[in-house]
Amino acid sequence: MPNALPLFHRVTGQPVIVLGEGDAAEAKRRLVRNAGAEPIDDLQQGIDRGARLAFIAHADAAMAQADALRARCAGLLVNVVDRPELCDFTTPAIVERGPVRIAIGTGGASAGLAKALRLRLEAMLPPGLGLLAEALQAARARLRHRFPDGSERRRALDAALATGGPLDPFDPAAASRLPDWLAGAAPEPGQVVEIRPRSGDPDDLTLAEARRLGSADVLAHEPAVPAALLARARADAARQEIAPGEWLTPGPGLIVILRCPPS
Repeated sequence: MPNALPLFHRVTGQPVIVLGEGDAAEAKRRLVRNAGAEPIDDLQQGIDRGARLAFIAHADAAMAQADALRARCAGLLVNVVDRPELCDFTTPAIVERGPVRIAIGTGGASAGLAKALRLRLEAMLPPGLGLLAEALQAARARLRHRFPDGSERRRALDAALATGGPLDPFDPAAASRLPDWLAGAAPEPGQVVEIRPRSGDPDDLTLAEARRLGSADVLAHEPAVPAALLARARADAARQEIAPGEWLTPGPGLIVILRCPPS
């Protein structure tokens, strides 16, 4: 599943089909319950109740394939344990800090690799990260009042959440600083930043360049910039093709000008 689309699926209070016995099936039932959903162990009952997802953990391969086909024909998305070729979706390894959830997937290539990465991230992320997320959620109305313009609000938050900023997510005390930051936060001025990559490989971008691309409100790029570099920009950033060497005047947001790498 190399081109999977990562999504967070809301299932609270909804039926989710989980078929099978043994440790694998029980693990899926725990996953479903932890998401606030109701595991259903009868395929037809789940279909009749409007389930949208099905986990199938039969030890018998033929039974697993038959139930996967039946569920898929009923319009459900299907995950068949240990059979990625029968899966419409895979389940990632998950790191949780309150409402913050980081999903790590390998497209079914290696659950062990996903687990190892999860354990590394568990050790890196501070326990207070969830408190920061909850504080930001509680402050949404005040944020909108302080920064009525969406781009302005995003730039202010980007600056505050950056490394070393007052709301740095890796700082355990960040949540306690939110009220003072919000009281004194000022809009970030519009900027134009130029990036001249050293190659067409996005991994050659510096951390600062990658952050700029990820924060851009407008991505202006020369025609021959490789798609792999363009993909590092925010998905919802406005795109604008410019002539080689062309410059833009600052606007209300952050404009990143991406030049062609050397040939």
